[in-house]
Parts: sequence; structure tokens; C-alpha cells
Amino acid sequence: MYLTKEIKAEIFKKHGGSESNTGSTEGQIALFTHRINHLTGHLKKNQKDFNTERSLVKLVGKRRSLLDYLKKKDIEKYRALIKELNIRK
Repeated sequence: MYLTKEIKAEIFKKHGGSESNTGSTEGQIALFTHRINHLTGHLKKNQKDFNTERSLVKLVGKRRSLLDYLKKKDIEKYRALIKELNIRK
């Protein structure tokens, strides 16, 4: 599986502050970005997988709403996270 416990723990440790801080906005955005990148690679090979395409669109929407929230709360963290994860505005 592409997303193991170790990978999740590493993502939350890097972006959320600690492994147990799974609810942080930055950690959630980083996790969604990892999943979006994986699904994008899958869809490049399987163009007719419409269920995965729908899931990808929903994930992008969730990430967008979290990014909007972070932008309202702390613009500096938002800019740093956008730059670090290479997310387009």
C-alpha cells in the first residue's frame, strides 16, 4: 500500500509538529497533497477510472478549503506551506 503508518507518521512529524498531532491543518494539507499526487499518477495510467477521478476532485476541494482556512488564520504559514509542498495557488 502506498500510505503506510510510517509514511503518515513522517508526514505529520514534518508538517504537524509531532506524530500524534494528526488534526493540524498543515499536517492534513500535507497528507491530502501526498494522496493527490498518488491518485494523479494512477490516473495518468488509467484514464477511464472515473471513480478515482471523482475522489481526486473531492480531495482537491477538501485541500482547497483547508488552505483557505489557513490563509485566513496565518498567512505566513500558508505561504511557507504552499512553497514547501509546491502547490499552485
